[in-house]
Order: sequence, then C-alpha cells, then structure tokens
Amino acid sequence: MKCFTQNKLPLTCTLKVDNMFKFKTPSQKTLEIMSEVAKGNINEDYESKCIDAIKQLTFHDEARITSSGNNSIFIALSAVDGDIIVPDQGGWHGFKQIAKYLNKNIITLKTDSGLINPKYMDELEIEENSALIFTSFAGYTAEHDIKSISKYCRSNGITTIEDASAGIGDKEKKLGNGNISDIIIASTGSPKIINVGSGGFISTNNEEIFQKTSLPQKLSKTSQIICSGISSELENVSEKLEVSLNATKHVKNNIENTLHANKRGVNVIIPHDNAKEISWNLKKILTTDKSGFITTCPNYNRIKQKAIAVEIKNLSYDCLKNEYLDKIIEEINNQL
Repeated sequence: MKCFTQNKLPLTCTLKVDNMFKFKTPSQKTLEIMSEVAKGNINEDYESKCIDAIKQLTFHDEARITSSGNNSIFIALSAVDGDIIVPDQGGWHGFKQIAKYLNKNIITLKTDSGLINPKYMDELEIEENSALIFTSFAGYTAEHDIKSISKYCRSNGITTIEDASAGIGDKEKKLGNGNISDIIIASTGSPKIINVGSGGFISTNNEEIFQKTSLPQKLSKTSQIICSGISSELENVSEKLEVSLNATKHVKNNIENTLHANKRGVNVIIPHDNAKEISWNLKKILTTDKSGFITTCPNYNRIKQKAIAVEIKNLSYDCLKNEYLDKIIEEINNQL
C-alpha cells in the first residue's frame, strides 16, 4: 500500500520496527533508466534533453552538464576576473578551496549566522568584476533573500553565483532562479535534490562565461548515463524539494531554539553547548542504513558555533512522513 504527502509524492507507509532510517538514494526509475543506457538499450541524446530542462527550470539561456558540483564551481570561478567573495560560514568549503587553487583573491563576508546581509559588503574593498558565491540556503537551514542580494550586487557590478544544489526546483521561484542569480550551479550527487550519485550543472545568460572556460568544460564532461539519471530526477524535482521543506518545517516547529526557525531550509540546526555529546547519543539512537544524518558543529558548511545539525535532506523520501519525523523530534527533545 502507498500513501501520499500533500505534495502527491508517493511514500511507503510502513514504519520499520527497528526505526532504521534510510539514506537518500536515486529513485528506482532513475536507476533503471541509467542501467538501460549503460547496457546500450536506449540510444537518446540525454545531455541535450537535460540542458533544455535545466534552462527551463533556471530561466537561463545557456547551460552545461558537468561531472560534479565542484567542477561547476571551478568553471564559474574560472570566469571571474576580480575577487571571490565568500560567506564567513554557512557556505561550502569548496568555494574557498577552488578559489585558492585558481589563485583568486578571496574576501570573506561577515554574515548573520550564515545569512548574507548586503549591507556588510559596504564595509569591504572589492575589485571590479568580482563575484559573490553562496548557497541557496545558509548552512542548508535558512533560505537567503537572494532578491535583495542580487539587487545590491548588480548595482555594484558584482556577479552572483548561487549554488542551488539544495534549492533547485523551488515552487516559489525564490531559489535557483536565473532572473535573480547571474550564474546558477548545482551538484547532482548524493544526497542532493537531483540525486544521481554524480554530475552537476551550470547555467547563465552570459554566454561569455562559457567562451572563457572552454578547457575546464572539456575536462568536466560527463556521460550519457549520468545525463539520463539527471533527466529522470528532474521530472519531479519541485515535488521532492517541497516534501523536504515541509519535513524540515515540521521538525523546526516542534523543537525549541532552532537556528533561523522561521526560515525555509532542508536541515535543522540547534545551537547547544553540549552539542558533541548530544550528537553522539543521537547517532546511536537514530541509526541509518548508510551514512548518518546527525552532524556536529562548529562547521564552516553549517555554522561556526557549537550546534547539532539534523540533515533532513539526507533522508530518503520514505522517511519524511510525520511518524518518522516525530521519532526524530522525540529523541532530540529527550536529549536537550
């Protein structure tokens, strides 16, 4: 028997007796299509199909499929002539690593617990033709006001690069929207919203970005197998993101003192002085079949203070029904 969330995404109804949570994997349909392509049973240009779908999703005129999210970042940053501005926390450590490898000048931007406030850029000395790179959600837990960020950056000649790995397919069109962000990049590896286990993409309206980065693009080519998987996952990406957002909201609403409690996100961060011990205890109780979904801060990719991070985004959609989420809520509240 199957049941449906309010977003019509089919979910298995039976809660396991041992409360084992499942790590997110590509859908069965995606795996089957990738297998058939690998066997040579399907001969279709999935790369072109993906590019067309991504352009429609991001509202950008140009897009490329890449071999990974980090390679998408590499291409985007290679096209920047000026400084690379990164948030002081709540971003992705690859931003700094890749910018450093490319010998770019890195400027660290102060944030409000990961959230970018454009007024802080007034305090910085920024070269012309610089770029700000950030994730759709600060630390995966709070959506950025990308519209205000973009408005400031465009007024000051700064390119915006949004890593929409967790925000692509937003029904509200606030995230992963090429009418707002100049460049959109994403990973389609596990356990992202577009979950293929590998690959990524980059999109923009500025064709010059791709003209300047032909070599990194050649080095980042991927296969029709990965493209077929991305194409399959794109079919219901908006529904999957909505289910993840609603699940995170439910958990936030039932645990006190969560970070950015009123913001949309795909994980829950709970600042606590005893975060390390609590996280350790939760990992023993809230077990998974593969990688876990409880992490500990301080962590640049989340927040640089003591906290417990509950990675709702890591869980299979089978585990985003309330009976699973209520188990998470119960065990966390017991530990706090």
